Formats: sequence, C-alpha cells, structure tokens
Amino acid sequence: MVNVDVEYCGVCNFALQCHLLRQFLVDAAPDVQVSCHQGRRGSFEVKIDDQLVHSKLSCLAFPQHESVLTQVQRAQRGESLQPVKEAPIKDCSIM
Repeated sequence: MVNVDVEYCGVCNFALQCHLLRQFLVDAAPDVQVSCHQGRRGSFEVKIDDQLVHSKLSCLAFPQHESVLTQVQRAQRGESLQPVKEAPIKDCSIM
C-alpha cells in the first residue's frame, strides 16, 4: 500500500484542497492511504511513502492531481519518484 501524507495550512484554509486531492486519489487508486493534517503556515506539502514530491512552500503552487496520481502509480510499481507538476494558483491576489 502506498501512503500519501499531505501537510496543509489551516490558517490559509487549504483543508478543502487536501480533501479534494484525497478523494481524487482514492477514487483512482483505491489501495492508496491518504492522510491530511494541519501544518506550517502557507504549506501544502505532499509526501509519498515519506518522500517529498511537492512543496507549496518552495514553488507557491498546488500540485496537479493527475501528476500526484502518476507518482502514486510509480510508487505502486516500485519505481523512483519524481517531483509532481504544479497547478499555478489563479484566483489569488496579493494586496
């Protein structure tokens, strides 16, 4: 079983993003275990089997769900993991 751990910022209200990613992954790969937990401010960090594959703190973007799924499938096959593709945040403005 592949484990996906998502650390998200509760202050930023990223819980919904985490739950959407979890539902997408569970629907596509039922044997995946996805956990969401509050963490650092501004974070949306995705680890697959303890390997960091996405860091919003580094790239300022959310991960593309399909790309996370691709890495989950790689982990299921025992292949090495790669960073996931980014989905730029389009509806955010800095004032």
